Amino acid sequence: MDERSDDEDKDALAGLSSAPAPPRKSHSLSQQLRGTSAQKRHQLRKHSLDDVHVPMNVVNADPYYDSSDDDFFPYSSNTTSASSNMTMSAEEYVSSSHRLDQSLCMEGGVDHHEPGSSREIQPLPEFIGSGGGTGIFRFPTRAAVHPGRPPCLELRPHPLRETQVGRFLRTIACTETQLWAGQEGGVRVWSLKDVFEPGCGLGGRVLRGDEDAAPYYESANTSPAMFLMVDVGNKLIWSGHKDGKIRSWKMDQPLDASTPFKEGLSWQAHRAPVLAMVMTSYGDMWSGSEGGVIKIWPWESIEKSLSLKPEERHMAALLVERSCIDLRSQVTVNGVCSISSQDVKCLLSDNFRAKVWCTGSMSFSLWDARTRELVKVFNVDGQIENRVDMSSVQQDQASVEDEMKVKFVSTTKKEKSQGFLQRSRNAIMGAADAVRRVATRGAGAFVEDAKKTEALVLTADGMIWSGCTNGLLVQWDGNGNRVQDFNHHPSAVQCFCTFGARIYVGYASGHIQVLDLEGNLIARWVAHSSPVIKLAVGTGCIYSLATHGGIRGWNMKSPGPSDDILRSELAVKESIYTRRDNVRILIGSWNVGQGRASHGSLMSWLGSAVPDVGIVVVGLQEVEMGAGFLAMSAAKETVGLEGSSVGHWWLDNIGKALEEGKTFERMGSRQLAGLLISLWVRKNLRTHVGDIDAGAVPCGFGRAIGNKGGVGLRIRVYDRIMCFVNCHLAAHLEAVNRRNADFDHIYRNMVFNRSSLLNTAAGMIPYLFLSCSLAFSTYLFWLLYSSGLPWVLSLAAGVSTTVNTVRTTNAAGSNSEEAARPELAEADVVVFLGDFNYRLFGISYDEARDFVSQRCFDWLREKDQLRAEMKAGKVFQGMREALIRFPPTYKFERHQAGLAGYDAGEKKRIPAWCDRIIYRDNRSAPVSECSLECPVVSAILQYDACMDVTDSDHKPVRCKLTVQIAHVDRSVRRGEFGEIIRSNEKIRSMLEELNYVPETSVNTNNIVLQNQDTSILRITNKCVKDMAIFKIICEGHSTVKEDGEEPDYRPRGANGFPRWLEVTPAAGMIKPEQSAEVSVHHEEFHTLEEFVDGIPQNWWCEDTRDKEVILLVNVQGSCSAQTYTHRIRVRHCFSAKTVSRIDSKSNSSRKGQGSPVHKQPANTSSETNSKNP
Repeated sequence: MDERSDDEDKDALAGLSSAPAPPRKSHSLSQQLRGTSAQKRHQLRKHSLDDVHVPMNVVNADPYYDSSDDDFFPYSSNTTSASSNMTMSAEEYVSSSHRLDQSLCMEGGVDHHEPGSSREIQPLPEFIGSGGGTGIFRFPTRAAVHPGRPPCLELRPHPLRETQVGRFLRTIACTETQLWAGQEGGVRVWSLKDVFEPGCGLGGRVLRGDEDAAPYYESANTSPAMFLMVDVGNKLIWSGHKDGKIRSWKMDQPLDASTPFKEGLSWQAHRAPVLAMVMTSYGDMWSGSEGGVIKIWPWESIEKSLSLKPEERHMAALLVERSCIDLRSQVTVNGVCSISSQDVKCLLSDNFRAKVWCTGSMSFSLWDARTRELVKVFNVDGQIENRVDMSSVQQDQASVEDEMKVKFVSTTKKEKSQGFLQRSRNAIMGAADAVRRVATRGAGAFVEDAKKTEALVLTADGMIWSGCTNGLLVQWDGNGNRVQDFNHHPSAVQCFCTFGARIYVGYASGHIQVLDLEGNLIARWVAHSSPVIKLAVGTGCIYSLATHGGIRGWNMKSPGPSDDILRSELAVKESIYTRRDNVRILIGSWNVGQGRASHGSLMSWLGSAVPDVGIVVVGLQEVEMGAGFLAMSAAKETVGLEGSSVGHWWLDNIGKALEEGKTFERMGSRQLAGLLISLWVRKNLRTHVGDIDAGAVPCGFGRAIGNKGGVGLRIRVYDRIMCFVNCHLAAHLEAVNRRNADFDHIYRNMVFNRSSLLNTAAGMIPYLFLSCSLAFSTYLFWLLYSSGLPWVLSLAAGVSTTVNTVRTTNAAGSNSEEAARPELAEADVVVFLGDFNYRLFGISYDEARDFVSQRCFDWLREKDQLRAEMKAGKVFQGMREALIRFPPTYKFERHQAGLAGYDAGEKKRIPAWCDRIIYRDNRSAPVSECSLECPVVSAILQYDACMDVTDSDHKPVRCKLTVQIAHVDRSVRRGEFGEIIRSNEKIRSMLEELNYVPETSVNTNNIVLQNQDTSILRITNKCVKDMAIFKIICEGHSTVKEDGEEPDYRPRGANGFPRWLEVTPAAGMIKPEQSAEVSVHHEEFHTLEEFVDGIPQNWWCEDTRDKEVILLVNVQGSCSAQTYTHRIRVRHCFSAKTVSRIDSKSNSSRKGQGSPVHKQPANTSSETNSKNP
């Protein structure tokens, strides 16, 4: 009997026979039961057919093709006929299933063939779980044009993160004709007239990641650019760099794509990175760095250096460096500094009142731009402060040192009197507590961290707005008084910009909000999939930069009627810019039971199935277990460390089976205790795959330990998001509800981002390993004995739980409306693989063995817990699994081949399909065509178990998916976008509204001042509907020459005023049919050292020549991109009391003018300063 049973098992494993297998002649109880209830079982199988679907849209075209790769010949097959894809009826399914159960081999019925063969592979029928399409299991919305945001100009489409190493964009700035970006290797510039031009493509002369970007030019290599500032008056772009240098770049210079352009003037401004820069209303440059260092670079020295020849570059830099004014040293008396030592976050010039705001993370300092004196220091709550602050790094180090002294150094007599083991227990508790404190501090869990200021902006009404890490928007008046708060979004504010009467806010969640000047929310949308780190106002557009490097332009009229027209026009042209590609993905799962596999086993499992796939995902469970390992793994997770030597062994050996380096490239991996997931990509597909992120969710011992849980990887393939989650759920037959809860916990809490605690808690790593390694290795046995395993593991993993909670909270807080929507719910493809531990119910061990021997898997499926729970909509809602046609994969005796290897020990565990692979794509219906509305459509070509592998008590399983992906050719769509804007008359007429400027007048165009004189410039808004927004700048200043020559007007930095002239307010808003009065005042200004033509002078050598400036009053509407300009000539003449000689011509001219207040009508000559693109 035993020999016959063994022979039957071998026959079942070996082979495929078109004829039914001979019936067993055994008289077991299960055989009798099956014989008497055959008809009833067939009815059950009929009843379950409503949940069986055969995909009708299986793609059998080439999975991918790259002509540059001659080593790989793409797989090809013919298109399946419609008749072969129709869903089978109940009777057809029963008969075919019975036939397949007896004729399929262990490879699951997939017809393997050599690459290049034209034989056809039929998709496997699938079972779809209930409950999909609603709540958190709702399928993500996709469309040709995003329905939830305005259509945008994709100047630089989202590049793959892996292509940007060393070239990430950090900031942007915009002029009337160009968009500049600071990157890690220097700067780059786009011409706005070329923004709709196509990209260079994969074969172009640009680097990876910029194939679809609009044409651009790059500078010569420099240190990373941290900040950009526009100087319109001198047509310069100023950049602050990580090496502490400030560099200048010429605007609108002729550029050659083949030759990088070079910097102009540069000098060493700081020892640390330049974090912020600003040009004040008097033309001086201010820069801020780490440690609260603020320096002033007087414009006179910069102007002189700019006039020097290129070969005099060293002298020019030395001249600027010697003119530096260190404000921190000026406000330090007897070693006590009045301003904070926090890093400078922002510098802002208040042109209304000639002030400068300097912002740290928790404090503000207010300065006079003209006298450079400190006016006020106050904190984020508006309370005045005048105290010395330690740097944040010093504070963290001091607190850590204090904690460590308390926990590890101080030993009181009471502790000495304690027992040796008791002291060791205290050491473990102290270590866990210290790590928890530092980790939570690094995660930003403290209340004060939520108040940190991240951005600052000046609005058209003269108010200052600041944004905080908790999403709070704070409005301040010009004197530093806190006016009111607004909270429209819980995510951290990253940046601001203003246009007219609108305020644009960029958030860490990728959202952009539009507010009015009263703080009311006008509009909001998801602009990017990652934080918006910079906003810049261009000509007709607001440009946004995300951390991934993508740049998008948003029309200034958005949201509005033009968006609907653009959206519908782009949707009509969908076929022009839609591209479709096919990828085959192999997913493998194996519970290795703390063992190691031979190379032959790995080849049988993975190596034999990879010739026609482009992506391989491998999930392992129980790589390494044990209480000590689990506790140490949880401790390492708190500081962003993961992995183990055993895990690396598995990665290396799987890589060998996949020919890593030659055929495949490993993209990433993630390990949580005994769970390990890794992903490989074929080299010729590598250019289309990237942005890999990892996540982990522990489910064991109070949701804190990784003996159970899930690890996941998220990647972007052809601009579509795919997530793979390797799970190990709760064990035991009766723990069905616990398994369901584990899945729900993983699905809701999986957050894909690498730990950010490694840098912030770096100082704790030596203490962590010293304490944890010593304590766990030496005293673990006693702790297990005295306190119990759960207590120890919970203690060691306390920080891991805290950190995971913080991450989850932050992720949920990214959008208040979708706070409960997990990240997995937004993916286009989600694949769950692993040891789910669902068992067979209502069946005995002997019955299960009999069914397996007879290969009656359709009957066993009726007893599958997972299928029953999915059908009831309790787990894996809306997800799909191919019908199982292989023997149960659990539990086997190691190194025992054949079906006789099932557990025959004392416990006699019932065989079960514990190891599964389940997925979902974009299909909300059983059958959907691949399009931009349903961009990912998949089908299962292979689903089987490798029964010949005996290295574990589980058998490895594998699943091969063919995936058709519809995506957008960004370069082509950008061209179509531009064509619509140029050709559509309705859109053009709507955009013409941006050219509207309210009619205004000024009361004079000529002002003459003597010492201490004040003249009133009145600006009147004649419009009856719209507000007028004005800004006064200085076009240039000159010294009046006695010989009557035309003055040579030279602009100061950013069109700033000369120091002898005060214009208050220099900007503002005028209501319809009202006026604004501007004071133009001469003020004597003497310092110990003045600059005349860039040359230092003593005060008694004061320049007494008459001076003249041209003021420009730029006027625009509340939402207009065009500017109307009034020119005002202002002349200063010295009186006879202060000078020994007065030019007679100037004197007569002054007498002819009469009173300094002028009433005559203005000469309103118009100058257009900006146009729509």
